[in-house]
Amino acid sequence: MTKVAIIGTQGVPAKYGGFESLVENLLGDNCPKDIEYTVFCSGKDMTERLTHYKGARLEYIPLRANGLQSVPYDIISMCKVLRGYDVILVLGVSGCLFLPIFHKLNSKKLIINIDGMEYKRNKWNKFVKRILKKSEALAVKYADVIITDNKAIRDYVAMEYGKKSKLIAYGGDHVMRELPEGFAEATLEKYGLKKKDYAIAVCRIEPENNCDMVLEAFSRTDRNIVYIGNWGHNPYSQELRKKYSGFPNIKMLDAIYDLDVLFALRSNAGLYVHGHSAGGTNPSLVEAMFFGMPIISFDVIFNRATTADQAYYFHTADELLALLERNDLDGNPMRKIARERYTWKSISKQYAALYR
Repeated sequence: MTKVAIIGTQGVPAKYGGFESLVENLLGDNCPKDIEYTVFCSGKDMTERLTHYKGARLEYIPLRANGLQSVPYDIISMCKVLRGYDVILVLGVSGCLFLPIFHKLNSKKLIINIDGMEYKRNKWNKFVKRILKKSEALAVKYADVIITDNKAIRDYVAMEYGKKSKLIAYGGDHVMRELPEGFAEATLEKYGLKKKDYAIAVCRIEPENNCDMVLEAFSRTDRNIVYIGNWGHNPYSQELRKKYSGFPNIKMLDAIYDLDVLFALRSNAGLYVHGHSAGGTNPSLVEAMFFGMPIISFDVIFNRATTADQAYYFHTADELLALLERNDLDGNPMRKIARERYTWKSISKQYAALYR
């Protein structure tokens, strides 16, 4: 039995972002029988303190997993995994400033998923960006295996640090499900929607996800959009909600974690809009690809790599608006790519192969 500790996430059950969804889907039926996971979770963020979940043991750290507390959160987690594990899987680079010390104390295999150039995200000030860039460099230096989730990130690591990395993306097939009879129709009725008559976007409401650009474009058309996110999270999201909530074609819904409701909304949408400008392979984009609807994505190398250059791309609100006026967009290539690249069973096996 190979004992693997996972650190760097808010925890499971997944209720936050991509890394949490990754951990959620490495567990349970996708987990090989010879792998035993322990997941370190935030005692501040997780309202229910389960001791076990989907066959994994859960340990709690009395800090938040995100924001400024993410650094001590990861460092404390690293201190707790020095004994009792065969492999340490670190997701993200927040606590990697500690790696020079950790490396001297730890003799077990260290695998780090460095995420998507976190230091470039607009939400960080210059000081935090410098810290994150240094953390990234230390992660690449001290990891026994570096995981990148996108070809563009893999190429960046090779060029920036002269290191090879293992390319493993995220899965998205967990979103596919069978709904109870009438559930989808009731969900559409609840939100005042008609099948295939609206676009949908799902993301954290932050500047780097170009939420303002997307909303501006839709405010200039009569095309409907359902925009799901954490609208009360920060001044940026609150201001956008105040500015655009009065438009009859724009529905701004708070984050939805019920996968049945999300499935009903996504499977009946006619179009997916993806505004992310940073990161690697974004989970919400991968998930959307499984529904086979046309995808309009912000034009950056990460999104083009994820969609194999077969989605539709925009740089500005005007370019997005022009795409919204077309009626010949095809989503079938997205489903084909998703089924070939982004299934959790395959991804879990790729992670397990690194442990052995």
